[in-house]
Amino acid sequence: MSNIYNELGVSKEVYDFGENIISSLKERFDEIDKVAEYNQLKVIKAMQDNRVAVECFNTSTGYGYDDVGRDTLEKVYASVFKAEDALVRPQITCGTHALALALMSNLRPGDELLSPVGKPYDTLEEVIGIRPSNGSLAEYGVTYSQVDLLPDGSFDFDGIRAAINDRTKLVTIQRSKGYASRPTLSVEQIGELISFIKNIKPDIICMVDNCYGEFVEKIEPTEVGADMCVGSLIKNPGGGLAPIGGYIVGKAACVENAAHRLTSPGLGKEVGASLGIMQSFYQGFFLAPTVVAGALKGAIFAANVYEKLGFACVPNATEPRFDIIQAVTFNKPEGLIAFCEGIQAAAPVDSYVTPEPWDMPGYDSKVIMAAGAFVQGSSIELSADGPLRPPYTVFFQGGLTWYHAKLGILRSLQKVLDANLVKLSQLC
Repeated sequence: MSNIYNELGVSKEVYDFGENIISSLKERFDEIDKVAEYNQLKVIKAMQDNRVAVECFNTSTGYGYDDVGRDTLEKVYASVFKAEDALVRPQITCGTHALALALMSNLRPGDELLSPVGKPYDTLEEVIGIRPSNGSLAEYGVTYSQVDLLPDGSFDFDGIRAAINDRTKLVTIQRSKGYASRPTLSVEQIGELISFIKNIKPDIICMVDNCYGEFVEKIEPTEVGADMCVGSLIKNPGGGLAPIGGYIVGKAACVENAAHRLTSPGLGKEVGASLGIMQSFYQGFFLAPTVVAGALKGAIFAANVYEKLGFACVPNATEPRFDIIQAVTFNKPEGLIAFCEGIQAAAPVDSYVTPEPWDMPGYDSKVIMAAGAFVQGSSIELSADGPLRPPYTVFFQGGLTWYHAKLGILRSLQKVLDANLVKLSQLC
């Protein structure tokens, strides 16, 4: 085995170091497999209950009226998420688009949006208007309020209570860390936060940015009070097969608002052709629990590798997992760049390409991204990225199989070693 890894650019010292760590992770990997099995059965039951048939894979064009595959898939999503309704469409281009759609369809001029978990992900800043942009919520008279997490990563309940006012219409809760070094929120924590908020103002809409969190636990935020859950199909729920798309699940009224914003008032969910990709959507959703399990194993492996070498990791090597993202802080740009170079070198696509920092749309600093993926930008596939700014933290996620995630981490370590950021003696 070490020979084939060597052919892929991993030295015997790095391979042996990794194997020693993996031998200590068997119990954690077994627990991940149990959650994956539960979620796999949950998806199968939803598909059976909603009578998924071969006809669901047929294509539709034009208006897409009476597209049975599209409509049935949305029932499957609603069943899995224990929600009233769902909007699952290829016309939703990415996670940011899905979030913008959910926000802009359920907020009106004069309303206020509140984030009780601190700064949102970079690409949402222009959606909200924190950074000026054409068509932002701010341009339409929607104000924004933010309550940061406390230094220990817990909720500032006093600050949240003070921030909620008569104009507070919608609360956005980002489950994952984004480009911040704060803990990811568990579904249980999200439920506690939603309960607290609804006790203050019951009619507030609570929306959860669920990106990177689907199928990591046995339950989803809609099962603990979220009015909307929003995500991308080129992340967890697409299972690596969905070529595009996003979803919004939750209360029927919220989903209906989003549908009318996506298409047109008066049309809503009735239009929107599936364009021949329904089979990929169904099959990807079917595979998603297993794919997420492989990505989780990769994240845990990464934390154990890099923490042992002295790098700060969030989550750390022993903490429970609530999303698939692993943050590793290098405190120097060379580490961030070397890590991404290693992930790219392990890719099945564009492995020969060297990733470089660039001014990526939607971000306020240069970003380096490594993703030799079958689907452009798919972060359920092996990928890593990070902004070129202190403390130079890389955010690693994905891997359609555990074995690919393992190769990516070992290849990243080899690049970090070759850049003299760790010493060979540290691997002994």
